[in-house]
Amino acid sequence: MVSIITRWLIITGAILIASMVVPGIKVDSLLTTILAAALLGLINVFIKPVLIILTLPLNILTLGVFTFFINAFLLELVAYFVRGFEVQSFLAAFLGSLIISVVTWFANYYINIKPEKPKRQDFIDLEKGDDGKWR
Repeated sequence: MVSIITRWLIITGAILIASMVVPGIKVDSLLTTILAAALLGLINVFIKPVLIILTLPLNILTLGVFTFFINAFLLELVAYFVRGFEVQSFLAAFLGSLIISVVTWFANYYINIKPEKPKRQDFIDLEKGDDGKWR
């Protein structure tokens, strides 16, 4: 749960940075940014994998560069649904998605969010019983 909230805050900050750097991206309020980050996260979880699979031949042909265009399309999709979040052109969406991707990658790299795994023993501890059997 903590990792989901942390990633949500990272995407929120990335959208704020993109709106400050790219002149074609406008955000009305912090609440709008939070809603846009939540929707972008949901779209990245549910819709982006389907688009990646559908465009796999084109993605292979362009050595993965087409993924940036998918990200730009998804950012425009978020702007369509969230009132107060504007992306004026595809170029602005492309630059904004690049900035959001880079900021998110750096933040996740330095924060290093990993789900906790239960500790597992790598060995079996056996004892020899009084009757000579191992338990």
